[in-house]
Parts: sequence; structure tokens; C-alpha cells
Amino acid sequence: MRVCVIGTGYVGLVTGACLAHIGHDVICVDNNEEKVKLMKAGQSPIFEPGLSEIMQAAIQAGKIQFTTDLGAGVSHGDILFIAVGTPPLPTGESDTRYVEAVARGIGANLNGGYKVIVNKSTVPIGSGDWVRMIVLDGIAERQKTLVPVGGGRAEEKLPEITAQFDVVSNPEFLREGSAVYDTFNPDRIVLGGNSSRAVAMMQELYAPIVERKYAEDQSLPPVPVLVTDLSSAEMIKYAANAFLATKISFINEVANICDRVGADVTQVAKGIGLDSRIGNKFLNAGIGWGGSCFPKDVAALIHTADDYGYEAQLLKSAVCVNQRQRLIAVEKLQQALKILKGKTVGLLGLTFKPDTDDMRDAPALNLIEQLNRLGAKVKAYDPIVSQSGLRDGLTGVLVETDPERLADGCDALVLVTEWQQFNNLDYAQMAKLMNHPVIIDGRNFLDPEKMVRAGFQYIGVGR
Repeated sequence: MRVCVIGTGYVGLVTGACLAHIGHDVICVDNNEEKVKLMKAGQSPIFEPGLSEIMQAAIQAGKIQFTTDLGAGVSHGDILFIAVGTPPLPTGESDTRYVEAVARGIGANLNGGYKVIVNKSTVPIGSGDWVRMIVLDGIAERQKTLVPVGGGRAEEKLPEITAQFDVVSNPEFLREGSAVYDTFNPDRIVLGGNSSRAVAMMQELYAPIVERKYAEDQSLPPVPVLVTDLSSAEMIKYAANAFLATKISFINEVANICDRVGADVTQVAKGIGLDSRIGNKFLNAGIGWGGSCFPKDVAALIHTADDYGYEAQLLKSAVCVNQRQRLIAVEKLQQALKILKGKTVGLLGLTFKPDTDDMRDAPALNLIEQLNRLGAKVKAYDPIVSQSGLRDGLTGVLVETDPERLADGCDALVLVTEWQQFNNLDYAQMAKLMNHPVIIDGRNFLDPEKMVRAGFQYIGVGR
């Protein structure tokens, strides 16, 4: 099938590359010329395991193209994905101006042929009908620019733009660091729409994935496909992320109680996770959730509830717990070192989660700010940030190039991001380089006994 993906952030680029990988003809559109040049050369502008390899293979097979020309993309695609960003505004609501601009641009370039316009961006509930309206506005604006047939006499009619399209909501459930895997091994595919023709085209598009032809385990039954109305599909995305964020805040609340009563939250999480009604995922206590999705989506759902006269108290509490949890590491440092002024603290990890270069709303940023405020010197080492030279927005921290340099002269370390390679560092050597071999395990990721044998005073969260 012929596909156009507009926007090449995490969602757009992964979606476009993976659809090309399974055999569709894809054009990815972005208005950033430098980014398009990079992608044409087979280089991914983001760090995502496996993405560059899929991009390069699709380019060599002639299955994917990159352009800044929206008109060319709209003309090419039978299915048009809107995958631009919807960042949060200070009020908590989503900034939908990029979606609006793309929808208007699609309308300005539609002419003949049936198209399915897919909302892949996380958009406010009700955006399906809104996007349809904006596309129609774009068509109307273009209609006004047409010259009457036959030379322009007043009685003559304008040529009419014929455009048939339907809007579908197809929310993404990709995890940064596992986005390629999640595309080929989804838990479910959600299609929201009122047109059987549009839904049928989307089912055809995803058929190889539904049939698990590219799955890690191809013996599994087909991927469940849930067909809903537009608003329900949009709500599913928000509800899923809000539930997961709340689940993390819940276990962090339990961890803080465990700290006070002497229980081990890792054992508690294991015990309650064996209950099939609860499950063991997203029960890892630590210093809270961050990134681009959870904070934005929870805030947007709270804002939507407020718009309709309902106070989402549980969601607001989940946000409050998370904000407080980010400072737990600072409290534990104060308990271990007492006065932080004049002390040096090293952070292991900067990104909000492992296997990504994304630092949006990362807990590390809050730690750096608070430690600076308390007069501490802050150093950090991150496997991606340290090697890539990405320093945008990083102030008040010295980024070291290896773990030993990080440990040298530190009074304490804080594990912020659970990168797998942090399990295999030479902690005994790092302890010798420190003024005080104290480590706060902000993710309960390390083996406490191993750290004690290496010479550290180990402090976990709720342990």
C-alpha cells in the first residue's frame, strides 16, 4: 500500500520505517531540511535500537523516501498518517497547532482519489471530527484560489475540487527504547472510525503485523484488533498511559511506607504482582516517571476532565506523588551525608529511561536543580549523552566521559537511569576513587550484596 507519514519524531519515523520494512511504499514528510538530508543518508536523527538498520534496508529496497514536500506526500499516499508532536501547554492541555497545520496542509493538497487520514499523534478527545473540519477548511481555502473556467467571466463556475477522505484514530503504544520491537510485537491495535472502508484499509495495512509475520514469536495467535468509534480510540491512549503512571505512583507510595516500617518493596511488589488481577509490570519503585508521554498524557486527561466539570482526583494525586518522589534521592543523600553544600554528587544516567537519548521531563533534571540549589557540585555519566555530545538544556552539571571519572572525588553516587551496562561496572574501583563510597539506587536496579562487597554503603528505595 502507498503510505505517507507526516512528522518524523519517535512515532512517525518508527511507524514509517517499520511499514516500509513489511513491504509498503512509504514517503516520510518533515519540514526540517537538515533532518530530511540526514534521513536520506540512512541516518536516524534519534537513538532507537534497531531503527537505523531498518531505515537503511528500506532505503536500499526502494520502499521509503524522505521529503519536505507535503504535496508530494499527500499525492503519494492512500493512507496519510499525522504523526507530529502535541507538546503540553502550561495549562496541561495539548498544543495541537502542529496537527492543525498538517490537517490544513492535507486539505490544501487533496484532489481526487480516496484517502484515509490517520491521527497517530496523541490528540485531545474529539480531535477526529476536528481534524476532518480543518481538512475541509483547507480544501475550501484552496477552492477560493481557483480561476473560473473559460477566462473568468462572473457567470462562470469555478472548477470543483473533488476529495474523498475519512479520518481514523490509530493511537500508538510504543515505548521509547523498544519502539521497533513494539511495532512488530504489539499487545493490540486500536482503530477508531466510523467508515467501514477506512477501517478495512487500515486492517489491510497492518495485516502482516496482525498475523505476526515479523514477530519475535510467530507462533502466537493474531494480534487483537479493536475497532471503536473515534472518541473511544482517543480515550484508550490517554487511559492506558494514565493507568500505568498511576500504577508506578502507587508502588512508590508503598515504597515510602516500606522505608518507614522496615519492609522491602521489591518483595512486596513481587508478592502483589503474582496476583493475576494486578500483574507484575510497572511495579518497580524508584524516583518516579518522566519522559514525553506519561506527564503530557496524564496532564491532558486531567485538563479534559476539568473542561467537562469533573475533578480527576486520583490522577492529580498520581502526579503529586510523582513530583514528590523525584526528591526522594535528595532526602536520602541528606540522611547519608548530612550537609550537601560543598559535596560532590555523581549521577549514573541522565535520560528518563534506558535505551533512549530522550531527556524530556527526566528526573535527572530535577535532581540537578535541587542539588545545585543545596550547594552541591553535580557530575554525571550517561552511555548516550556522554558519548553523543548532546548537552542541550543541561546546566549545572559536569558530564563525564566514563564511570571512573564520574566516581573520582565524589561523596555519593545516585543511580538515576537503569542502563543495563550499569550492572557490569567496576564498582570496587569506583568506590576507591570516591571520598565517601555511598550509592543511592534510585531504581532498585543493583544487587545490594554486590555493592556492599564492592565497598559501598548501599541505599535503595523502600528497601
